[in-house]
Amino acid sequence: MASRAPLDRPGVGRLDSRAVTRAAHLLTGPDGKPRRDPPWIFRTYAGHTNVRASNALYRGNLSRGQTGLSIAFDLPTQCGYGSDHPLAQPEIGKVGVPINTLDDFEVLFDAIPIEQINTSMTINATAMWLLALYVALAEQRGVDPARLQGTTQNDIIKEYLARGTYIFPPRPVDMYDYCLHRLPRWNPSNICSYHLQEAGATPVQELAFALANAEALLDAIRARGCFTAAEFEQCVGRISFFVNAGIRFVEELCKMRAFAETWDELTRDRYGVTNPKYRLFRYGVQVNSLGLTEEQPENNAWRILLEALGVTLSRGARCRALQLPTWNEALSLPRPWDQQWSLRLQQILAYETDLLEYPDLFDGSPVVAAKVAELKEAAAAEVARIRELGGALAAIESGYMKSALVRSQAERLARINRGEIVVVGRNRWTEGLPSPLVAGADGGLFEFDPAAAAETLEMVRASKRRRRQDEVDAALRRLREAAGTGENLMPASIACARARVTTGEWADALREVFGEYRPPTGVEGQRLGLEGARVEAVRARVAAWGARHGGRPRIVVGKPGLDGHSNGSEMIAVAARDAGFEAIYGGIRWTVAEIVRSAVEEDATVLGLSVLSGAHLEIARAVRERFEAEGVGEAIPVVMGGIIPERDVGALAALGVKAVFTPKDFDLLDVMERILDVIGAPRDAATARVASA
Repeated sequence: MASRAPLDRPGVGRLDSRAVTRAAHLLTGPDGKPRRDPPWIFRTYAGHTNVRASNALYRGNLSRGQTGLSIAFDLPTQCGYGSDHPLAQPEIGKVGVPINTLDDFEVLFDAIPIEQINTSMTINATAMWLLALYVALAEQRGVDPARLQGTTQNDIIKEYLARGTYIFPPRPVDMYDYCLHRLPRWNPSNICSYHLQEAGATPVQELAFALANAEALLDAIRARGCFTAAEFEQCVGRISFFVNAGIRFVEELCKMRAFAETWDELTRDRYGVTNPKYRLFRYGVQVNSLGLTEEQPENNAWRILLEALGVTLSRGARCRALQLPTWNEALSLPRPWDQQWSLRLQQILAYETDLLEYPDLFDGSPVVAAKVAELKEAAAAEVARIRELGGALAAIESGYMKSALVRSQAERLARINRGEIVVVGRNRWTEGLPSPLVAGADGGLFEFDPAAAAETLEMVRASKRRRRQDEVDAALRRLREAAGTGENLMPASIACARARVTTGEWADALREVFGEYRPPTGVEGQRLGLEGARVEAVRARVAAWGARHGGRPRIVVGKPGLDGHSNGSEMIAVAARDAGFEAIYGGIRWTVAEIVRSAVEEDATVLGLSVLSGAHLEIARAVRERFEAEGVGEAIPVVMGGIIPERDVGALAALGVKAVFTPKDFDLLDVMERILDVIGAPRDAATARVASA
């Protein structure tokens, strides 16, 4: 994408009087003639099923005008497991493309000129591995790796807080060192505040937590002592951000201007970066998915378009790359047509409107300036608080940042429940005509091919048959040695890629050296803050059940498999405790066997499962089989929540699931009522309590 002029920066980006005289109100080129800014990079976050299907999807999207790739990887790839690992089996290809060896990358990027395309990889714990595969692919094609351009997300701190695909402690400095000298056009990591907002962060928290995260990264890079002062400035210049933009697009616009101004000040004052080019706030964005609704899903198209305004309207804080979710992402993965619709929204905004013909529309606005100043002041106070705790890593280890996000999410849901936040079609104007978008044969939903996993597994077996085991063993031995001595791991990882080492083998070698990490859940001590007759009615039913059974009902909340999106399970644990349940929640990434054993040992009244990866049928089947093996049968009822299509509810019931909750079940009191129905809590005491209220 074309670089911006130095005057395009917030705070410095106002056109001077001569420019205003020349241009009046339009952008002009060196010849004085009106011109348009080039548009941002158009992306869609894509990948599913297997490498062959994903390659067809990428090539199709590029042919329709997409100008960059944004790769979604499946959960086993993100969490460092081979597709042939037992924990990976239900998750293969469900939320992204499965990658095991360099052979998979050959197929994934077939007929795609990787030296010409800007590629973003949403990958964190295994970011080094995926970049090593990309470099090895370029070498195999005879492409100079220095020509590769794009980004690996590589933001482990955020994974501990919001997304959960962490494995071992991060080594981002290795990638900065390697990329600075070998891949000058590659962003080794981007600070990802997107998932913080999805986890409930307020604009101030998104600003502050992202900036504290960036400080931790830059402090680590500087402490490593492997860069000259000039090289350190270049490293700062390679840091990019990946942000979220919600429906309150005026506040989001101000947030982006606050981000840009604060980043300029932080890199100048704390890190001594003198070159203004390296202080530019460079960011890509996916607009908010948290606010998309299962109810009246056609409304989501307008939400997505409005959210895009927050990161495109202000020229001085405009995104470098934009990817939009699709109207049906509260229902399922998007289909190719759904992604085309979102791409067309971007193209119409960029090419049919006059947005790109003007200087910044908000420079000089006292309203915008005041809001930006307010956000900056509040974010600075929060960053100072995190510094007092010892920085972002210490604030994660203490549970401070995670607890803050859980609290914000609980407050947000409580406000929706009380009607203080209006969500059209959810808590206001809920009656409407049926949506024609879900009236087709497929119900508007992506249909996963269950046979696709078999193709992936056969590719793994074929790669293992073709490779030389002595080369694999030597490459892994060298990787472990480099990890043990603190050497840069990129060269050893690239050697592993060339030898056809698998994703699981690479990650296991590093697990042996670094171990694994499990952070705090953040739910302790949290409350929803709901009061009133309905709350008292729910608590009365819980008390009535307890009086009958001699103790409080006990719910075990489980996150089986590799899905790390824990918002739902956290809110259920908080709501259950608020209602009077004894709630047991151990965080993410437990096997079905571990969850079932916990439910049996804890003598659970009910087992609640949260599955957002699309593996709900496989997991429900596995839970039933484990309960039968434990001799429990259906003595512990099972309820399940997640992104679950209506067409699968009957199949889940046949597998013993007593209640199913989807994104439309936003009212946590209703959820508690239905769980109480499942465990047979009496209603008479609750009715009496409500009548006397």
